[in-house]
Amino acid sequence: REAEAFKEQGNAYYAKKDYNEAFNYYTKAIDTCPNNASYYGNRAATLMMLGRFREALEDAQQSVRLDDSFVRGHLREGKCHLSLGNAMAASRCFQRVLELDHKNTQAQQELKNATTVLEYEKIAEVDFEKRDFRKVVFCMDRALEFAPACHRFKILKAECLALLGRYPEAQSVASDILRMDSTNADALYVRGLCLYYEDCIEKAVQFFVQALRMAPDHEKACLACRNAKALKAKKEDGNKAFKKGNYKLAYELYTEALGIDPNNIKTNAKLYCNRGTVNSKLRKLEEAIDDCTNAVKLDDTYIKAYLRRAQCYMDTEQYEDAVRDYEKVYQTEKTKEHKQLLKNAQVELKKSKRKDYYKILGVNKNASEDEIKKAYRKRALMHHPDRHSGASAEVQKEEEKKFKEVGEAFTILSDPKKKARYDSGQDLEEDGLNMGEFDPNNIFKAFFSGPGGFSFEGR
Repeated sequence: REAEAFKEQGNAYYAKKDYNEAFNYYTKAIDTCPNNASYYGNRAATLMMLGRFREALEDAQQSVRLDDSFVRGHLREGKCHLSLGNAMAASRCFQRVLELDHKNTQAQQELKNATTVLEYEKIAEVDFEKRDFRKVVFCMDRALEFAPACHRFKILKAECLALLGRYPEAQSVASDILRMDSTNADALYVRGLCLYYEDCIEKAVQFFVQALRMAPDHEKACLACRNAKALKAKKEDGNKAFKKGNYKLAYELYTEALGIDPNNIKTNAKLYCNRGTVNSKLRKLEEAIDDCTNAVKLDDTYIKAYLRRAQCYMDTEQYEDAVRDYEKVYQTEKTKEHKQLLKNAQVELKKSKRKDYYKILGVNKNASEDEIKKAYRKRALMHHPDRHSGASAEVQKEEEKKFKEVGEAFTILSDPKKKARYDSGQDLEEDGLNMGEFDPNNIFKAFFSGPGGFSFEGR
């Protein structure tokens, strides 16, 4: 009678959804009369409402041990197994219910749910091998609707989220599990995996080591720990070689590091950028551009790689590409420095689309006044129309064009003001110089007039 009184009080609190008090009174009933199946069944139901499915499972199992014909006990055991992700065991429980009561609609529905979970498990296993991680996440989300307390499903989902680069979501799932079970090796491994893929390698190693303390045979944690340590060591050795100016060794070390783990996107992006910097130091500019391109393919927010590639584009006079990269950088980080770099590239691009007067005269951009005069003398004589009067009409036309360009180049580069405007990329038309009306013969006559002058007739 005392046990029944405790049970009735437990039922009253259960009806009020005060599950903690209900649990206390059911426990008193069990302590008073430990061989009553219904008391264990009721406490199992209460523990399920509190989300304590492992404890609930023990009570449900005890209830059917005491009374194998206890239908509710078998149902609750099956529900606990299913919630914990053991769909096979759940199916056996629901089948036992149907043996006792073949019309039990709840058991029929729960059996279908268990079958659905098993199907999602099989699909996820195949898709994980195919590295279709999005589909695995989808399957685990569906399975968790029926098995909300299954740590195994949550861990698989978290691992796939990490492999998809969705680190905050993966961290959140793993952290929830660790709050309930701080020794869960799988959750520790996933936390480490997120840190590892976010290039926090030192912290990642700590989590991998902790996971291996809890489960020494954890293969994934062991492999990840080994890769993380190797990656960290190679990268650091490469950095040391670079600082010492040993670029060849740095290149080799960065290349070896890139071969360790192709899945570590962020670290590999940095390694590609570092190797690109090495190649730029070795004046292998096209290789440097390729490395920086690989870096931004892996991480399209990596500003340092865009800046390095843009500088290489500038050095190889690929100004349109340089402008595009500097625009990307400035859109992301609107600093004065980035604005100036973009402006410089735009000026060089504008200059590259005009005639290169330095190239026409065959001098460099730092040529002196005398060097410019000497170059004009040489080129003007080389392309003067009189010199090619016996050539074909096509050759005469080409030489006349070159003669005019040489005159244009000299006109601009021999005038300090015009040269300064030309060098800065400004519009020369504003200086009143209309090259369409330009007569190169006037420059030629002025240059060769006076003592020591020159004429093809005299020669």
